Amino acid sequence: MIEFIIAGIFTGFFSGFFGIGGGTILVPILLYLGLNLKTAIGVSVTQMMISSLFGSFLNYKKGLLKINEGIFIGIGGSIGAILSGFIVSNLSTQFLGFIFLSILLFAIIKFFYAPSENEKQEITNRFILFSIGFFVGMIAISVGVGGAVMITPILVGILNYDLKKAVSLSLFFVIFSSTSGFLSMSYYNLIDYKLGFFIAIFSLIGTFIGIKIYHSIQPKNHKKQLLLWYILIFILTLIKII
Repeated sequence: MIEFIIAGIFTGFFSGFFGIGGGTILVPILLYLGLNLKTAIGVSVTQMMISSLFGSFLNYKKGLLKINEGIFIGIGGSIGAILSGFIVSNLSTQFLGFIFLSILLFAIIKFFYAPSENEKQEITNRFILFSIGFFVGMIAISVGVGGAVMITPILVGILNYDLKKAVSLSLFFVIFSSTSGFLSMSYYNLIDYKLGFFIAIFSLIGTFIGIKIYHSIQPKNHKKQLLLWYILIFILTLIKII
């Protein structure tokens, strides 16, 4: 179980530091530890649900999380994620892996061109935020990621949000999408509860440390590190699937 403890702390750190659910990190790790993709997705969703709630609480205390803006993305993500159990049950492992890699590639491209500190007017239309949340929740949870890997690039690259604000909102979104995904996958008996909550509890240690460091780092440097991490995860996952 030592490997799973380390995986939980490691995933929690990057979840807090990058404002992601942790699926982009935990799923590849679990695959390398011998779990099949669908089991890894179920464990990842459980971990995301716990760590995103804790991380969002820390961001709210710091004043970076604006709940009135994130609630519409979150509700959309929650509704979209309801479909995740059906999607996972009816799609092949190979196709889910392809979707996972496509999401990572999307994030890499959008982040490469997006500024870390945006001076343009933010687009806060509630219908747009809800629609983005619904689409991301439906797709992301089905491949074991919380959605921040897509939400952050969209908020920064398309809706003109600053990186730090977008990261906080993205982690908040993960609460809704992962909770809905957890319930959906539980219905389809796709969750390993014992392993999922075991890893989730230890991930809180890493989340606390990651949030503390994230609050103090410059947005420009934060963006570079996030891009490098996405590229690394993309390569490792591609090698595993091939």
